[in-house]
Amino acid sequence: MEFYAAIRTRQSVRSYKPDPIPQDALQRILEAFQSAPSWANCQPWELILVSDPALKAGLQACLPENNPARRAMLEAPVLAVAVGIEGKSGFYKGQASTARGDWMLFDLGIAAEHLCLAAAAEGLGTVHCALFDFAKANGVLGVPAGRSVVEIIPMGYPAKETRRVPRKDLKEFAFKDRHGAGYL
Repeated sequence: MEFYAAIRTRQSVRSYKPDPIPQDALQRILEAFQSAPSWANCQPWELILVSDPALKAGLQACLPENNPARRAMLEAPVLAVAVGIEGKSGFYKGQASTARGDWMLFDLGIAAEHLCLAAAAEGLGTVHCALFDFAKANGVLGVPAGRSVVEIIPMGYPAKETRRVPRKDLKEFAFKDRHGAGYL
């Protein structure tokens, strides 16, 4: 799929077919995640691919009952669990370099979206899921101290056609030279 088409067609998918993801497609998706930029190239991330039904159920139990992605935790053939490494991104000689502190969430967000766009290019659906008990998810997957599950991304073939959700008009958020100035 062409790059801009992948960006336009990627939507949050919460219902999946049980069909497995081909290994070559999964490899390309992982390489897209790997290719993401990060602060000083520190790559403050790890990725756990979960397909074991018991572990998927354990992760589903970390989500509140009202989370719309809850069912997807069991339906999707793969859960891409993004793990952040704390205290690397945005740090210089052990000290936070900016007033914003740890940039791990920012870097991991870029890598996670690389994964989602690559999945869309492969005809797969994904959804970013971050409303869950992080400490409990760490325990389910044996994530050690200094690292944390940041996001769970169900991934697989969509069970139904997705529809494009409305987006803000460019004039609402893209300004020329100064905030609030007219759109380009």
